[in-house]
Amino acid sequence: METGSVTTPFGRRSMTLGMLANQVMAGEIKPDQSVDKWKLFRALCEAKPLLGIGDRALAVLNALLSFYPKNELAQENGLIVFPSNIQLSLRTHGMAEQTVRRHLAALVEAGLLVRKDSPNGKRYVRRDRAGEVDEAFGFSLAPLLARAEEIEQLAAEVMAERLHVQRLRERITLCRRDIAKLIEAAVEEEISGDWQGLYREFRDLIEGLPRSPTTAQLELLLDELTALRTDILNRLEIRVKSAEQRGNADYIERHIQNSNPESISELEPSFDTKQGAIAEQDDDRGAVTPEKGRGEEEQTRRPEVRNDGGGLKSFPLGLVLQACPEILAYGPGGVIRNWRDLMAAAVIVRSMLGVSPSAYEEAANVMGPENAATVMACILERGGHINSAGGYIRGLTRRSEKGEFAIGPMLMALLRANAPAGRKVG
Repeated sequence: METGSVTTPFGRRSMTLGMLANQVMAGEIKPDQSVDKWKLFRALCEAKPLLGIGDRALAVLNALLSFYPKNELAQENGLIVFPSNIQLSLRTHGMAEQTVRRHLAALVEAGLLVRKDSPNGKRYVRRDRAGEVDEAFGFSLAPLLARAEEIEQLAAEVMAERLHVQRLRERITLCRRDIAKLIEAAVEEEISGDWQGLYREFRDLIEGLPRSPTTAQLELLLDELTALRTDILNRLEIRVKSAEQRGNADYIERHIQNSNPESISELEPSFDTKQGAIAEQDDDRGAVTPEKGRGEEEQTRRPEVRNDGGGLKSFPLGLVLQACPEILAYGPGGVIRNWRDLMAAAVIVRSMLGVSPSAYEEAANVMGPENAATVMACILERGGHINSAGGYIRGLTRRSEKGEFAIGPMLMALLRANAPAGRKVG
């Protein structure tokens, strides 16, 4: 049977007060106390961050537990295991003996094992005539049994913290999605407000989060994002209530029709233009249909809402330049002050990218000259990802004719990609 006396380590290893405290604690096991060793091991795996042990130390402890003959750790069954380092190496799938010794020392240091060294430092057992264990030298598992309740409590705390962090991340993800979509909707609907400034504030919050944030940092980010989302919602609700008070039903209906449920709202930059088309406005809702016989120039003179089949809407020039800063270099004197400057720059870019005059003219006829120039600026911005600019713009023209292309998602994706650069328009 185990003597339960305090033992000092063999050889050059020195005795410390911590080792003495662990041995004293291991001797304070409650009568008839027992615990399932594998259930306790699972709790140890959960509580390892708080216990200061790693995966490989747990692998060594798992091997030690496999040498314990019973499933229940109990003092009446003895708590000493005495495998050699070679046996432990085999049961840890070939871990080097030197590594095994290092992790055994870590387990002793963490107060999960107690050494019971023999006079010569070897691990062995003496049995009586009946074959029962009389005295064993090796590693005592008594600290595991003595600390079973503490270990289970630590495991519960770790799991609760993990669940809390998971819920924080979920709420942050939802908040990020809401903010991105609300700003995108405000920009597409041309609602007045500093949406670019709000978007930069949003990106600054996201990019200020460390790669491995603490729980406190996640909680702070969630509070800040929640406040930003509330501010954006308040601005939009004021606009909606103002429209309701004016009794402008057509205005409200146009907002519904122009919403784009398939728009890009993820926070990572992308260039996916396969979005749902903006719904066309029927004539019975008050849409203005160009009169037959009017020249093409007059039909495309108003870029805010086009009713020529494409359903495309132009966006503020400042937003276009914020999303596509590369085209600034091709404006007159390196500056773009108005739509005429942008269209002039687009002609230069068209020639540089090898887009034929006929392809660009067709795009301008279908989309409108402002939107065609905007698309050309987008193609320049992402030119490295487009093999044939001419084929690409012809494809967008075909999709625009069918009502399957929207510029908004393209601009928002580029705006997200260029937001950290903080470049200013001329």
